[in-house]
Amino acid sequence: MLEQISVFIENKKGRLASVMGILKDNDIDIRAMTIADTTDFGIIRFIVKDAAAALAILKENGCTATKTKVIAFSVPDAPGGMYSAIDAFESAGINVEYCYSLVTNKEGRASVAVRVDDNEKATEVLTAKGIKLLEIDDIA
Repeated sequence: MLEQISVFIENKKGRLASVMGILKDNDIDIRAMTIADTTDFGIIRFIVKDAAAALAILKENGCTATKTKVIAFSVPDAPGGMYSAIDAFESAGINVEYCYSLVTNKEGRASVAVRVDDNEKATEVLTAKGIKLLEIDDIA
């Protein structure tokens, strides 16, 4: 499992740049990122090599941030590749709360991070299906 940082921000001009500036100024390299928004606020979710350090730095700079465990895996980059994992979750009664793609240098593979309601069970299900789990060093 990987640790993901989530930062709650107002959906206003300059807020994203502020968070990215904090990470830049502290030499924190983002390995994966997604943003979800509404009219008034957004949640930046990202994966970095040292999540504990990133979380501490963000909080020191007044950001509302949390750390969450997510599962990363890769499947064949072909029609039905993602279905194999999602179907395995469905069959095991595991709910996917959200997912986003990851950049890797694995040709012919599609990689994603998922937040599910049961990480341990999801990991077991993916492993049993022969789906490759990823670690932080697997992400570009």
